[in-house]
Amino acid sequence: MAFDGITIANIVKDLQDNLIDGRLSKIAQPEPDELLCTIKGKNGQQRLCLSASASLPLIYLTRDNKPSPMTAPNFCMLLRKHVQNARIVSISQPGLERIVIFELEHLDELGDLRRKKLIVEIMGKHSNIIFCDEDNKILDSIKHISGLVSSVREVLPGKPWFIPHTQEKFDPLTADRTLFMEQVFLKPCDCFKALYTTFTGLSPAISHEICFRAGGHAALSTAACTDADKESLWNAFSKIITQVKNGQFSPCIVYENDVPAEYAALKLTSYPESNRKDYAEISSLLEDYYAEKNKITRIRQRSSDLRRIVSTALERNVKKYDLQLKQLKDTEKRDKYRIWGELLNTYGYSAQPGDKSLEAVNYYNGEPVTIPLDPQLTAGENAKKYFEKYNKLKRTNEALSALTKEVHDEIEHLESVANALDIARAEEDLVQIKEELIESGYIRRKGGSKKVKITSRPFHYISSDGFSMYVGKNNLQNEELTFKFAVGNDWWFHAKGRPGSHVIVKTGGKELPDATFEEAARLAAHYSTGRDQEKIEVDYVEKKQVKKVAGAKPGFVIYHTNYSMVISTDISGIRMAED
Repeated sequence: MAFDGITIANIVKDLQDNLIDGRLSKIAQPEPDELLCTIKGKNGQQRLCLSASASLPLIYLTRDNKPSPMTAPNFCMLLRKHVQNARIVSISQPGLERIVIFELEHLDELGDLRRKKLIVEIMGKHSNIIFCDEDNKILDSIKHISGLVSSVREVLPGKPWFIPHTQEKFDPLTADRTLFMEQVFLKPCDCFKALYTTFTGLSPAISHEICFRAGGHAALSTAACTDADKESLWNAFSKIITQVKNGQFSPCIVYENDVPAEYAALKLTSYPESNRKDYAEISSLLEDYYAEKNKITRIRQRSSDLRRIVSTALERNVKKYDLQLKQLKDTEKRDKYRIWGELLNTYGYSAQPGDKSLEAVNYYNGEPVTIPLDPQLTAGENAKKYFEKYNKLKRTNEALSALTKEVHDEIEHLESVANALDIARAEEDLVQIKEELIESGYIRRKGGSKKVKITSRPFHYISSDGFSMYVGKNNLQNEELTFKFAVGNDWWFHAKGRPGSHVIVKTGGKELPDATFEEAARLAAHYSTGRDQEKIEVDYVEKKQVKKVAGAKPGFVIYHTNYSMVISTDISGIRMAED
């Protein structure tokens, strides 16, 4: 998901189509490293976002506005002074560098026509927005870079602007077959890495796509390439570059398990078509992609307090459980004391006063046994002591067995809450999880506060055969899905032996096709703690076979007659309903 040179070439083409001859009507600086420009042109009013953020530098047309500070920063004031109402003469990209140059025409104080340049550099933490005169002398920049910070180039008023060449890479737009063959196959690495380390503007994703189109040579070492392999790579590379030169872009987002995983300005045919979402404009793609990514990040941040509560409680219970298991193991020798007591009652007559042990035959297995004795006590008193030890360990075992089951159930419950936090997609999902933690006693309800309204709903998917499949996002939803929503002949799915979502398939009285069984099982596998594994085992049974355990935590069930299948955790291609 690199913001590479080809993505920028796509952006430049879109900006040229929309903004050339437009006028800068407003310039705002909503963030210290971001400009929001309003441009009036042939296609009406457009908003252009220019971000030099070190973590997320971007250029795109946006529909959204942002509030600006009451007092505009100095850089914004300088731009307003010079280029407010300026006409955009040209928008260009040098080669496939991650640089966009806006050439602006305006009238100076004397009414003479002048030109300035607004240069946006998308270079990770070195990103910047630089304002220059027509001779490339820097007038100001959104970030000042002194010689103490960079030995390559100073970005300060009065200094000349130039493109920093910190890596020896070639321009793919001008590369010919000879250069390609000489440079790419000299590198001792995989083919796809050789491509993006040789040429400017190629991301790993595009390099992988070139290799895929050439016949899947991505993981093939350059040294292992035959002449035919080399020719295939060159042909695929030249076709991609020709598309870029001709402005034939096909922006798309690739999804993996309903989460945006990658994007590119060209169609990524190496992914299944069902995993791709195509766009007409790169700006719309960037807005959607980063909005979804930001949403996931924001939910992660908002859930941090709940995660801390769950992880602390889980850690405490795991330690308690381990200690209880160790104590329980110590009680396993209780039967030995019972047998010693019985043997002493049977053979104690042969013990002499002061004996420290008694040799006897264990009549349960016929083996000889040596019974330690307290020489201060008689055989009967020693037997009584062993029976007391036995009874004490028996009581301890009974108490610990109940306690360990209770703690084990609590650990499973907390693991299921942690899983619910992992699959939460919206703030209303967190509200319901918090409510469950309140009901379980992990969070205290604030005095006088009412129980919150729950608006979170289960995931709803449609199988390839048209059956509705519902996935609980947390234990409360699992409980409701299984015991209030589902009817007897609906099918119930759950990952075997691990925390996860209940999946209900509504049959409507019909028999389910094999494909729907498999898709429901994939959903159960994915929405469990085993989602990072390639395949896991999933149990499935008719809902009428699923029973609730009296007094158990919400979502905890038992079933005895079930089927199982080992299935992939990948849910790509399963369609989510639009309700």
